[in-house]
Amino acid sequence: MARPTGLDALAVRPGIAPMEARSAESLPADGGWRFEPKWDGFRCLAFRSGGEVELRAKSGKSLGRYFPDVTAKLAAMKGDPFVIDGELVIAVGGAFSFEALQMRLHPAQSRVLRLAAESPAAFMAFDCLLDGRGKSLIEAPLIARRAALERFFGDAGGAGVELTPYTDDRDTAQGWLDHLKANLDGVVCKRLDGPYLAGQRAMLKVKRLRTADCVVGGFRYLAAAPLVGSLLLGLYDAEGKLDHVGYTSTIGDDERADLTRRLEALAGGVGFTGDAPGGPSRWSSERSAQWTPLRPKLVAEVRFDHVSGGRFRHGTTFLRWRPDKAAEQCTCEQIAPMGG
Repeated sequence: MARPTGLDALAVRPGIAPMEARSAESLPADGGWRFEPKWDGFRCLAFRSGGEVELRAKSGKSLGRYFPDVTAKLAAMKGDPFVIDGELVIAVGGAFSFEALQMRLHPAQSRVLRLAAESPAAFMAFDCLLDGRGKSLIEAPLIARRAALERFFGDAGGAGVELTPYTDDRDTAQGWLDHLKANLDGVVCKRLDGPYLAGQRAMLKVKRLRTADCVVGGFRYLAAAPLVGSLLLGLYDAEGKLDHVGYTSTIGDDERADLTRRLEALAGGVGFTGDAPGGPSRWSSERSAQWTPLRPKLVAEVRFDHVSGGRFRHGTTFLRWRPDKAAEQCTCEQIAPMGG
């Protein structure tokens, strides 16, 4: 029986999962690796077949209706069919904005179109699963897929879709990590001889972890017990107001009872005098949104990986208490973008 080719070979219908990465503490040093910037955007597979374009998130959900500007750019390219792996990004003020991407996920098409006109998105391409002539590259090594991607873009002409840079030199990639720009979230490492392993964590991702000393401005209880579940973290802004910047929930079970008593003794006041934790939403129940404000007496050192819009993107890791540091010393400059 003849092997399927093109879109059928890639199982685009019902779908193919993008190749993913597992976390690593440092860049591999054994050779045979290619290094690429890890962009601060939405991972996305772009499909084109018969003139129609689809953008598909890692979750499998379609993103096309939220990014009509990008689908138009991809539709204008000459190749058909193709499948390209990449990242959706929006530049605001010279840096990629994750908040601007999130704002696009809105049910009102009129608002999506307005945002697309005000802050156009772009597609940062870094892999090619099906070239612009319908040839499947999923079993080809990365070095061949990248060469095909560059040939395809050369033939397709400029359409506002960019190719991600790369390096095969570990020292250069380490320099990216040491001097992270606002657009970067880290470095992705790929085997030069590796095929595209859909749905598998066959790549490595390395982020530069940073620490910050934060004021504990409040806490939330566990849903099932009257014990602390998470600490709400704050930093003082330029006006001296305490802004909520994130949380940490890495609390040992054997510590919860003593810590709860310690926190309850500090309960009172407003907790956060600037930006405060939000109320209930469609993602959180009324109980999960409830929190207890604290007087600003406790300082905790936490580890974090990324900041977006002046807040920690993900939950942080608690490292230690800082009784030697005054709350007023915990300012937002600690989490400012590094390297410009």
